[in-house]
Amino acid sequence: MNISVIGCGYLGAVHAASMAELGHHVVGIDTDPWKVESLSAGKAPFFEPGLPELLTSAGETGRLKFSPNIKEAADATVHFLCVGTPQKPGENAADMQFVEAGFTSLLSIVKPGDVIVGKSTVPVGTAEHLAERLALAEPEATLIWNPEFLREGFAVQDTLHPDRLVYGIDESPRAEAAIAALDGVYAAILADDTPRLIMDPAPAQLVKVAANSFLATKISFINAMAELCERTGADVTLLADAIGMDDRIGRKFLNAGLGFGGGCLPKDIRAFMARAGELGADQTLSFLAEVDAINTRRRVRTVDLAREELGGSLHGRKVTVLGAAFKPNSDDIRDSPALNVAEQIRLQGATVTVTDPAALNNARVAYPNLMYVDDLEQALDGAEIVLLLTEWAQFAELDPEYVGGLVSQRVLVDGRNALDPAKWRAAGWQYRALGRH
Repeated sequence: MNISVIGCGYLGAVHAASMAELGHHVVGIDTDPWKVESLSAGKAPFFEPGLPELLTSAGETGRLKFSPNIKEAADATVHFLCVGTPQKPGENAADMQFVEAGFTSLLSIVKPGDVIVGKSTVPVGTAEHLAERLALAEPEATLIWNPEFLREGFAVQDTLHPDRLVYGIDESPRAEAAIAALDGVYAAILADDTPRLIMDPAPAQLVKVAANSFLATKISFINAMAELCERTGADVTLLADAIGMDDRIGRKFLNAGLGFGGGCLPKDIRAFMARAGELGADQTLSFLAEVDAINTRRRVRTVDLAREELGGSLHGRKVTVLGAAFKPNSDDIRDSPALNVAEQIRLQGATVTVTDPAALNNARVAYPNLMYVDDLEQALDGAEIVLLLTEWAQFAELDPEYVGGLVSQRVLVDGRNALDPAKWRAAGWQYRALGRH
């Protein structure tokens, strides 16, 4: 099939390459010339495992191309809208200017029978508004909302092998043909017995933000328990193991620590609260404000732990932070807890060196006053305290004796509960973690 993807950021670039991998002819449209040039050369403009290989293989087939010109998408019959919905500066609400601009560009080329597929995470009611605009511009075209559920670090896998497909569409004479067209796009995925749910547009727009809000709540719940564990001498990891054995709850996302960040969970729960307020349901999601607050407190508590372990002051101390990305297998530093903590420590007078396998270039731009070192040994050299703040495998698997030979003091704060306390203490380390003693 001939497909266009409007917006080639994180979501769009992965989706375009994945659809070409499935055998479709895909053109990705983006207004950023650098991004178009990079993707056209088979280079991913961000770190995502598996994407460079997918861009190369798809590009070699001739089925994938990128362009800044919306007219290049005119031959497509299915158009995916994959633009970002960042948080508005100074507000909780989502900034919808990119969705509106991307949709406006599509209206200039849409044809009778075309299907526009919304994948962006948007406030509920957006699809209905866009459907009205589409009906005025081209009444024989159809809008379906098909939310994405990508995990950074696993985006290629999640696109090619999703755990479900959701179609949000109003009943109309064209609905059956539009569903059939999207089924055609996802034929290989549906052949793997992937569940497909067809529903009205409203729940299809709610499902992503509802899922992210639930996950954020689960993370903040166990972090609230970690606050209690620190005051009672309990080990939050053992508590999480016991709670997680209840199959109604499950162990996933019950890992206490520094909390969540990135470009989805924080802005999605804030936008969800803002939209609830617009709909006159302010109190319905008021609990998410405390979920957000708990998450922020873990960053402050991590700084407190570091200061406590150094005798009450960070001024003039040499600190090494392991991790800059908000999570491993990503170079995304948006709302990164690791960098937030590193900057707070620097502001208290410490010399802070940060190392990360993928995210240093992005971190240098966002936090220019921190020191950045690519080489792990060099970053650890002479450190008075080490903070593990992003649980990359190479950090979690470090040998405490080896690291002990590089630092000036064997003092460690494990902000992700990723290490074995007994192993590190046996090697002479002063070990602290959130929710553990």
